[in-house]
Amino acid sequence: MLCYNCGASLTEHDFCTNCGAEVGVYKKIMSSANLFYNEGLDRAGVRDLTGAITSLRQCLKMNKNHVDARNLLGLVYFEMGEYVAALSEWVISKNLRPNKNIADDYLNMMQSNPSRLDTINQTIKKYNQALSYCYQGSYDLAIIQLKKVVSLNPKHVQGRQLLALLYLNNEQWEDARKELERCRKIDVNNTTTLRYLKEADAVLDIEEDFNAPPKKKISKETITYRRGNETIIQPVGGKETKLSSTIVNIVVGIAIGIAVACLLILPARISAAGEESDLKIKEIGEQLDEKNSTINALEQDKNSLTAKVDKLENELATYTGEGGAISSMDNLLNAAMAYLSNPEDTTTVASYLDLIDEGFVDTSTETFREVYNMLRTRIGSTVGGTYFEEGMRAYQNEQYDEAIENLSKAYAYDSSNVDALYNLANAYRKTGDNVNAISNYQTLVDNFPDTELATRSQSFLNELVVD
Repeated sequence: MLCYNCGASLTEHDFCTNCGAEVGVYKKIMSSANLFYNEGLDRAGVRDLTGAITSLRQCLKMNKNHVDARNLLGLVYFEMGEYVAALSEWVISKNLRPNKNIADDYLNMMQSNPSRLDTINQTIKKYNQALSYCYQGSYDLAIIQLKKVVSLNPKHVQGRQLLALLYLNNEQWEDARKELERCRKIDVNNTTTLRYLKEADAVLDIEEDFNAPPKKKISKETITYRRGNETIIQPVGGKETKLSSTIVNIVVGIAIGIAVACLLILPARISAAGEESDLKIKEIGEQLDEKNSTINALEQDKNSLTAKVDKLENELATYTGEGGAISSMDNLLNAAMAYLSNPEDTTTVASYLDLIDEGFVDTSTETFREVYNMLRTRIGSTVGGTYFEEGMRAYQNEQYDEAIENLSKAYAYDSSNVDALYNLANAYRKTGDNVNAISNYQTLVDNFPDTELATRSQSFLNELVVD
């Protein structure tokens, strides 16, 4: 036994000889835990699994790190068909002792066999469904489910106990007793099994005492023998029985057999077939509901993924599309290269700058805006003058749409060109676009207040009416 404080081996003293910690109570607790473990081991050896669980749980209450107790408790649960509880104990044991732990073998045995795991899942699902049927009062459906449970997991003690309880409720005493005897073979001292078995035995004993039919006395002057499933009693003088009487008896026996089959066997089979059909219909309905649920979930996932794809495509378009980040960066670089190659070729530089969306410039990085504004400033007056000449030529030729395009660029490149702004407002006014005309006249009045063009613009402002 090791000291809980320093890990040194303990002696017969009530204190640790290495660190001096008081270990008297600790040693008693550990000894009691080992005692309960040994008791659980003995009980498990004689298949008293319920008693073994009680002892092992008491051991773990005193020493939760007792790996051997957890491994044995998992084996006991496994033997009783409680696979989930067994796995839980082995996983905890594995975490307590990662190396050289037999729980590794148990876990590998379970996890390396997909069919076993599927059987466990099916058993749990059907057992829970049987419980649900019991709560609903559908005892026949519960019995069918429990029969499947015990066929998938013959050691499932709780499933057999519940099945026996339902048999007792239906007064199927013999069937209940058979299930309880199977439970007792697995766990010899399970109190629930013994209590149910006592009830079944009590009823069966009463039937044997009071309800058993009296045995018929057979005359010693008769000969008794069996033919197939029939017992034939023939008098000693039967040799003189006429052949016709024998034939009549045979025919009557056959008729009685057919009648019994029709009255007893066929209704039972029809009822069983009906119950099986109802169960299959219910299972098909459940499968259909599960598939519909899966389809709805997949549809939702599809819609969600479609929305995400659309969002990503839109985001990608902002980078790769016309006016996007990549395109704008390329145009800015081309403009810079053109300016560095030939500062006098302002037309080429302006052609690249015009391809950059001003909205993107406002949201771009500071470096991008600085380079963009620097290039526009360097070529502003020259390019602005060129656009102004083209715009005025178009204005004089009454080509107002072309004039608006060029005059807008002229003022954008050279914001000091008041003539470009004034004629741009005039062009808007000529086309009937009073909103833009008023906006540009007002800009001129605000930015160039002490000019003659500002006075003219104000007079136009007084005349224009927005529809």
